[in-house]
Amino acid sequence: MHGTPHIVSDVMTHTVAAIGREAAFKDIVRMMQDWKVSALPVIEGEGRVVGVVSEADLLPKEEFRDSDPDRYTQLRRLTDLAKAGAVTAEELMTSPALTVRADATLAQAARTMARAKVKRLPVVDAVGLLQGVVSRADLLKVFLRADEEIAEEVRREVVSFLFPTPDSSVRVTVRDGVVRLVGRVRDTSLVPVAARLVRAVEGVVDVDFDLTRRTAPRDTPASDTANPGSA
Repeated sequence: MHGTPHIVSDVMTHTVAAIGREAAFKDIVRMMQDWKVSALPVIEGEGRVVGVVSEADLLPKEEFRDSDPDRYTQLRRLTDLAKAGAVTAEELMTSPALTVRADATLAQAARTMARAKVKRLPVVDAVGLLQGVVSRADLLKVFLRADEEIAEEVRREVVSFLFPTPDSSVRVTVRDGVVRLVGRVRDTSLVPVAARLVRAVEGVVDVDFDLTRRTAPRDTPASDTANPGSA
């Protein structure tokens, strides 16, 4: 019933910078600056992603540059101290790399980013070859959908399915991504279902309802019909 969701390949960046295992520390920093990115995938062979180097992997070198960490810090931050002494991508990278498939939905990619607390993900094919990169900003592009485009999808995919005419009469408007449904419906118990389905439409910011139960018209008494002017 619901419209086909956008997938990662619809919004990802196809032209992407990547580095090999032997890339030097300063070359990594320079490439991040040149490409204005906060992380770089590490590839080998024909482009298989084997890891990712992020700004967080580089910062320990500056943090511990002129310090002599005590025993407690050494035990607590072994990984960071190792990265402080690293000079190549292989020593710096987080591996295995957290990646996403090009055919994953935007919601799946967003959940992966949120759980891992990362800003971007390498996009790979079925055998792990690099296809591009998707960022948080890319995932937010769906909120640029036109209001009328969203309204049409809500009418077609939600309202016509849950509240078909003539039993119901629902008007759909959208402003700045906020959907408003106003009218009368046969079954108000379906309103929570409608809310969930509308929120699932890509580009929807929020949903507002003013839907009341539509009562069936009562039959007119025969006596009134026969004597319309009687008291």
